[in-house]
Amino acid sequence: MKFAQVISSLYSYFNSSFDWIPSTSTAKSHSPNVYPSLSGKLLLEKEVEMNKEEKEMLLSQGLLQRVPVIEDYVWGYLCRRCGNKKRRWFAGLPCDCGEECVYCRNCIEMGRVSTSSHFLVWTGSEPKWINDHVLKWDGELTFYQKRASEEIKSAIDSKNDLLVWAVCGAGKTEMLFEGLSHALAEGKRVCIATPRADVVKELFPRFQEVLPYVDMVALYGGSQHVDEGAQLVLSTTHQLLRYAQAFDVLIIDEVDAFPFYADSSLLWASRRAKKKESATIYLTATPRIRFKILSKLKKLQTVFVPQRFHGHPLPVPQFVSCFGWKSSLDKNTLPRKFKSWLHEKEAGTRRVLVFAPTIALAEQLADLIPNGVYVHSEDENRDEKVQQFREHEISILISTSILERGVTFPSIDVAVFHAGHRNFDEAALVQIVGRAGRSASDPNGDVVFFHDGKSEAMVEARYSILNMNDRSRKGER
Repeated sequence: MKFAQVISSLYSYFNSSFDWIPSTSTAKSHSPNVYPSLSGKLLLEKEVEMNKEEKEMLLSQGLLQRVPVIEDYVWGYLCRRCGNKKRRWFAGLPCDCGEECVYCRNCIEMGRVSTSSHFLVWTGSEPKWINDHVLKWDGELTFYQKRASEEIKSAIDSKNDLLVWAVCGAGKTEMLFEGLSHALAEGKRVCIATPRADVVKELFPRFQEVLPYVDMVALYGGSQHVDEGAQLVLSTTHQLLRYAQAFDVLIIDEVDAFPFYADSSLLWASRRAKKKESATIYLTATPRIRFKILSKLKKLQTVFVPQRFHGHPLPVPQFVSCFGWKSSLDKNTLPRKFKSWLHEKEAGTRRVLVFAPTIALAEQLADLIPNGVYVHSEDENRDEKVQQFREHEISILISTSILERGVTFPSIDVAVFHAGHRNFDEAALVQIVGRAGRSASDPNGDVVFFHDGKSEAMVEARYSILNMNDRSRKGER
């Protein structure tokens, strides 16, 4: 290989963009769009459901193009599905093609892809949508919500990036309605992605209600929905690994949540899923340091919403020391202060949401709390239990971090057991506090951090909440 080719290969490897994705401009302008389910998708050949003759016809017409999944560079490999470049995540194995191929171990859970694998990328016309009457919602926005709504609409029109930094319970979903309606009416394709499947499940019926004329789909692990070319896609961020230059507007809700902020492949997939000219809206109540820096340096346009939709401040958590809680649990009894707090709530007929840092601790607490029910990510009945709590059939629900964000339960009090555990960082604790006081008729929920030593995250979380409340009180704009 010539020196110039080596340099070009190295540059392409270390500065990998998405130029390998065929543009729709390569297709003839009069080509019919009879395959909306392929548009914007990144599908392996075996995932494209059509017979061989039809597939070869579309390939010969240039409406489908084969693209290698794993690119072999001089310096290494690049998996175009997940963006992996790390050598340790590639391995060789005998392949059906008769040769030894290299496969990507980083995204093996989605099915194995190797140097002999190809995507079939649609290059024909894009779907066209016409929605004259999109939004069916007659609610009113607060001053801060209205300002954020206008900024979102402006970012969509100008195809810019925007950070919406809104406190828990600010009503971020309602802020999206006007901008979404505007984008959908103009025929734009929109994706709302979030790291948590529970949030997708909660948002989908809400958007179905206010956007009844829009073709939409909800995608998450275990979902029965299939995207046949929907204009509005609600999905987990993992589902973005199946899209390429598909969306005119990408909205990432809870952008600070695990695993999105900690998984570089998900960030890579989110960049690939949107079109070259598009708008990206980031929603969060607890931005990570990267977004705070970009916002502070004015490198990322930001709109701040310091007030909850009902105008009341966020509850300020109480710190209650609970030393010796481990020995109490070992003796099959609850710590005295925690037990007293629960009795007080039961006497007042208050429902309680208790957060525990681990599954084992959640199960242990449920065994000791009368009428206590636990839920966690591996619980097959978690949807049923959450719904029972929502419908007041369960009065005490013990949860791991799966319910720390994106869910709303009116009129509850919240406890964090072993709040100093490393699993509870500042963002998680602020989000947990945000589960209380979400109802306009009951905006002052009680929140207690039970601990055996204050952690830095606990202190920072309370400071952050006090700061938000202060900005709201001062009416900062």
